[in-house]
Amino acid sequence: TRPKDPQSPKYVSELVDWGAGPRAGQFLIQGGKAMAAMDGRFSVSIDDIRRIAVPVLRHRISTNFQAQAEGLTSESLVQRLLREVPEPSVPPLVK
Repeated sequence: TRPKDPQSPKYVSELVDWGAGPRAGQFLIQGGKAMAAMDGRFSVSIDDIRRIAVPVLRHRISTNFQAQAEGLTSESLVQRLLREVPEPSVPPLVK
């Protein structure tokens, strides 16, 4: 969600004034662990990260005037990122 990062989608540089920092990643991991634990699991799934992403990221992203003029919120941008950014590939478990 860093607007100046060349790997960020174009709309991030157009709509975000300030993106989530390193602590956001740390809290995504902690939140994912909490979601897994509440479901009785020991390992975090991609779905756990998706479930916690909006609460963790929505207050860590500052939209610019363009986004505000279009009626977009940081929450809607996080939801768009979740829809459009591909998930990393996860290797199959070895038994």
